[in-house]
Amino acid sequence: MASAKNQNSPAAARRAKLEEARRKERARERRSRIITITAAVVVVAGLVAGGGYLMSAADEKDKAEDQARTSPVTGEKSWDDLAQDHVETPVDYPMNPPVGGNHNPVWMNCDADVYTEAIPNENAVHSLEHGAVWVTYNDKAAAADIKALSGRVEKTPYSLMSPVADQKDPLMLSAWGKQLTVKSATDARVAQFFTKYVQGAQTPEPGAACSGGVAK
Repeated sequence: MASAKNQNSPAAARRAKLEEARRKERARERRSRIITITAAVVVVAGLVAGGGYLMSAADEKDKAEDQARTSPVTGEKSWDDLAQDHVETPVDYPMNPPVGGNHNPVWMNCDADVYTEAIPNENAVHSLEHGAVWVTYNDKAAAADIKALSGRVEKTPYSLMSPVADQKDPLMLSAWGKQLTVKSATDARVAQFFTKYVQGAQTPEPGAACSGGVAK
């Protein structure tokens, strides 16, 4: 009889409540651990998947750039055996804009420089010798194309841009020994020309400076 009484005593009730509370706490802790572990697994899986995606995207970009460098640019013109002497006098170039030949001893700054007025051919050719791409346009070029190409040049070291009023076509791109006419800044060949010829294999003096020259 005493035993039943003890089981129903206030102390026994408190112990039962305490034990129940502890049981519930242990259950909550188990649930928390499961949730934490599950979340960690999801995060790690996401990082692995994301890392794999980023690596895949980087690989695809590298492959595209390699293909751009190794594939010919459709429609470009090429000149070989161009002279490279430094001269202080004007040069009569056989192409307009010029893509090489004798040139001024000082290069035109080509560190993502956009010029709104004509620049001397002889200085620009020296920039091409250093591996720059020169974007030129005349008054028939669309304003939207000029703006888009200016934006590309402004983000690209070893490039420059300027108007050439008497060039044959509205939009032209030149590198040492290479020249391309495009009808629009959205032409896919624009990106390929930059990828292939900014400090490209055609460069007579790779790594030479594109700053510290003439700034107009």
